[in-house]
Amino acid sequence: MTRGDYMNDETRPCYVISVAAEILGVRSHTLRYYEKVGIIKPSRSPGNVRLYSESDIAQLRRVRHLMDDLGVNMAGVEVILNILERIMELQRVNQRLERELRRAKENNR
Repeated sequence: MTRGDYMNDETRPCYVISVAAEILGVRSHTLRYYEKVGIIKPSRSPGNVRLYSESDIAQLRRVRHLMDDLGVNMAGVEVILNILERIMELQRVNQRLERELRRAKENNR
């Protein structure tokens, strides 16, 4: 991976908790609470500092949207996030199976 690729990686941990909180318009203790209940799992630096990636920020924006805009409680957020993760997992499996099927059809020609 080149330096340029790494700099664009959505999963690269780069924001400390205060910056992530500012980006999201919440307080740091809110992010600690989300981590405590398992909504988010930020990376940790060697000094044990929480580091949030762009994908973490996107996940937290989804959480805020569900809670603030749609009125979903924390238990509902957890259920929705689990369902969304399962859907994404099934989509990945489906894409892999479609590729395998396409290859099998091409080999049988």
